[in-house]
Amino acid sequence: MTDFTMTINGTAVSSASTFGVINPATAEVFAQAPACDRPRLEEAMAAARTAYLTWKTDDKTRRVVLREMADALEAATDRLALVLTAEQGKSLGDARQEIGHSVVWLRYYADLETPREVVQDDEHGFAEVVRRPLGVVAAITPWNFPIALATWKIAPALRAGNTMVLKPSPFTPLTTLLLGEVWRDVVPPGVFNVVSGPEPLGTWMTGHPATRKVSFTGSTAVGKRVAASTADDLKRLTLELGGNDPAIVLDDADPEQIADSLFWGAFVNNGQLCFAVKRVYVHERRHADLVAALAARAQAVRVGDGAEPDVQLGPLNNKPQFDRVRDLVGDALAHGAVAAAGGKPLDRPGYFFEPTILTGVTDGSRIVDEEQFGPALPVVSYNDLDDVIERANASEFGLTASVWSPDLDRASSVAARLDCGQVSVNVHGGAVRPDLPFGGHKWSGIGVENGPWGLHGFTELQVLARPARQALSGN
Repeated sequence: MTDFTMTINGTAVSSASTFGVINPATAEVFAQAPACDRPRLEEAMAAARTAYLTWKTDDKTRRVVLREMADALEAATDRLALVLTAEQGKSLGDARQEIGHSVVWLRYYADLETPREVVQDDEHGFAEVVRRPLGVVAAITPWNFPIALATWKIAPALRAGNTMVLKPSPFTPLTTLLLGEVWRDVVPPGVFNVVSGPEPLGTWMTGHPATRKVSFTGSTAVGKRVAASTADDLKRLTLELGGNDPAIVLDDADPEQIADSLFWGAFVNNGQLCFAVKRVYVHERRHADLVAALAARAQAVRVGDGAEPDVQLGPLNNKPQFDRVRDLVGDALAHGAVAAAGGKPLDRPGYFFEPTILTGVTDGSRIVDEEQFGPALPVVSYNDLDDVIERANASEFGLTASVWSPDLDRASSVAARLDCGQVSVNVHGGAVRPDLPFGGHKWSGIGVENGPWGLHGFTELQVLARPARQALSGN
């Protein structure tokens, strides 16, 4: 691996200390990343604050730069994908796909039209609602989709006229550091800065007086601490947090027809996805058939090092997450659950866990009530639709959900009763697009990302009012 540097004010910046980055397929350190200290963070914040003064003034330039960022990222796909697989664990194909999605997001925001909001323009006066950028944005991104979820923040924040200091997860800092390198000759100095390091770097950023907006994606527990750290200064805040996303399979669904889509709705990125299916509720008449269909797919999936050809699922990203999945599955099995597929770690180096389908579980067990964020899926039987809707909504989370049935009207009726930010019919996560808002209810977050709504989240409203033109002219 090459030397990795931070990007501050458009230049490569090293640090006096580094920290190791582990390849989850081997559980061994394979690279070092710079650990940002307080003076370097001050440089990044000062650069972002200075750059904001001119960056905010020219929307045409911002659109051009975003297009150039998309082109540069696309050209660097192969280089970045290798590093992303090495540090995150996903397959090379999935890594390329993640980068491709990021390119789409950048181009979407470059091309997004932002019409004026003129409320009044007549002989009595003029009034317009104007959206102004906030200033310096502190962005903190997770380890499961480090580039895609970064661009969810970068593209709208920069397009709106803000500047940014971004910190990736210390589990996956390298690809984001390379992203800063790729864009050094594209983005004006100070507009986009990348720093890396473990805590207390994130705390320094969220509490920094230069920060006017914090955009955080990660766990609910950490999100609560982020919210608390911004309260004294009343910083603007977007939190995209965890989920315990239900899939409800109605009694008229064909298990074999839906099994592929449902399986990958749960196991994409090895289950390490905030809006992945976390629990399946299936009518008792379809339960046995669906468990068998999902188990067959779990047993057929090729698990291995993401750098190897034809691998579909890699390892879990880090040891704490590996331990969590192992503990949740172990707890379920100890309390009477049955593993229709999988159920244990793979006997090899790295953080590998068998794709696992659990039956014999119900609400109240940890694997159903908590977010596992890994390759383990509980399948729960039900017989009363009203009851299962209530059970699905009983969670403290409310990110996404799905309903499965050939009767689209009936499925849509059930979907309307679910308390979550997005719900899809006969697919899971089908509404995750650059042009639709993404956000959660309850403990799953505050605010939304994506679409014009995500852009608006990086602005504040200002009302511009003045007399009518004819009144000014005296006519």
